[in-house]
Amino acid sequence: MQDGFELSIILPASVERIYSAWLTSEGHTLMTGSTARVDGQIGGEFSAWDGYIFGRTLELQPPHRILQAWRTSEFPEDVVDSRLEILLQPAEGGTQLTLIHTGIPEGQQESYRQGWQDFYFTPMRVYFSKP
Repeated sequence: MQDGFELSIILPASVERIYSAWLTSEGHTLMTGSTARVDGQIGGEFSAWDGYIFGRTLELQPPHRILQAWRTSEFPEDVVDSRLEILLQPAEGGTQLTLIHTGIPEGQQESYRQGWQDFYFTPMRVYFSKP
């Protein structure tokens, strides 16, 4: 069985700025604090956190939606990629980023939920708060 969850955060930046940061090597690196390699087009591959996270971009609806096939080095080899959907909408104070992560291998859901908070949302809040 596979699990999933949804998380949301308000970031003090425009939809376009966050979308661009997610889909470029430089932006993704700066917003997370860890080197990332991102080919930001449909079919493009990405990796982050020293290759711990990797996958490819499946769909783009600029600047509001990103859908990626996503996995980590902890996924069992026989498990298909999970799906990561990023939705960006203008909100009071900036942009609401909603992250929907589905197809996570059994037993790993809480680890990834906490990982998104610690390794993405926390550094992103700091990065996008800078002028």
